[in-house]
Amino acid sequence: MKILQTATMMAALISTGLMAGLFTGFAYAVMPGLNRSSDRTLIEAMQGINKAILNPAFMLPFMGSIPLIALAVFLAWRGHGRPVMPWLIAALALYLIAFMVTSGVNVPLNDQLAKAGDPQHINHLDTVRDQFENKWVIGNIVRALLHTAAFACLAWALVVYGAHRINEGPGTNASAVPSMHDNSAATIPATHHHTGPVHHGRPHHTLHR
Repeated sequence: MKILQTATMMAALISTGLMAGLFTGFAYAVMPGLNRSSDRTLIEAMQGINKAILNPAFMLPFMGSIPLIALAVFLAWRGHGRPVMPWLIAALALYLIAFMVTSGVNVPLNDQLAKAGDPQHINHLDTVRDQFENKWVIGNIVRALLHTAAFACLAWALVVYGAHRINEGPGTNASAVPSMHDNSAATIPATHHHTGPVHHGRPHHTLHR
């Protein structure tokens, strides 16, 4: 069970970290770069990104983090790492809020941008951009912060869990050592008891003249 708990927490940490890195990258690099471009360039780029990102490499960690963190909470509740439960619950709550931000803000804006059609046939590119960019950027910054906070909670949960397991180890070994010594001490007199003298070396012969 302890191996399953550790593996689950590690998987949740990695998948959550991937999402935090992705959305943070958009916040400090992609969107500031597109902000300096023309209306047509921004619309074309975001329409292309929104189509390309719907692939297993994104969907698996994005959707899979929730059941992984939930499983980690369940295993901790069962007794395998109770001290980490508050951090795991916090990570789950933060991730769920970030998921709702994505579903309630960024995804509808992406759909709205897709419905605008081919940028070559849009008459008012600036209007389409104004209705999309600022709201999407704010939503992305919020979810990036939430995912990063969830990642930090999971990382600290692993630290606490590792320290808890280390503290458990010496106590278990120490409790076993005295019993081993006691048993060996109890058996030594019985196994080494002799009833007569012990002679070493070659026997001595008495010479009679």
